[in-house]
Amino acid sequence: MEHELLAAGFGGQGVLSMGMTLAYAGVLEGKEISWMPSYGPEMRGGTANCIVIISDSKISSPIITAFDTVVALNQPSLDKFELAVKPGGLLVYDTTGIVKPPTRADITLLPLPASEEALKMKNSRIMNMIVLGALLARTRVVGLATVMEALKKVLPERYHHLLPVNEQALRRGMELAEQLQPA
Repeated sequence: MEHELLAAGFGGQGVLSMGMTLAYAGVLEGKEISWMPSYGPEMRGGTANCIVIISDSKISSPIITAFDTVVALNQPSLDKFELAVKPGGLLVYDTTGIVKPPTRADITLLPLPASEEALKMKNSRIMNMIVLGALLARTRVVGLATVMEALKKVLPERYHHLLPVNEQALRRGMELAEQLQPA
């Protein structure tokens, strides 16, 4: 098994931490991983993306241009990376702020109201965990329990009091993915 993922959005949306958490979960499950972040010089509001590869065998190169899954958290990321999804792959996107939805018919689309759900949960910063939960439900690339263990390693200790709300967000994302019919 090898799963190649690209997650993209604005800085501050949690793209890099989502990718790092996923990669760390892969390490905890004994898999080979590659995590390659890319971001602009801005602290927040600039572009950010990361490539995560999780594999049962050695990874030949972290540099790839076509992905099993693309996660797009904003319109510019959707516009830029929609075509990077392999035919038959998965495109997960936050519907908030998307004015031009994806048009490809050769991939599975998973439109998530992740930002809206995060606001309903009274914490806009967990939107990335809602998306990650949906991704886990659809790909099963790593397990939920492993992601929670990874979060304990990725989040600074001063934020460990937020682990329960992050788990709720992951579970909500999984529920949404199961409720939404693949497009």
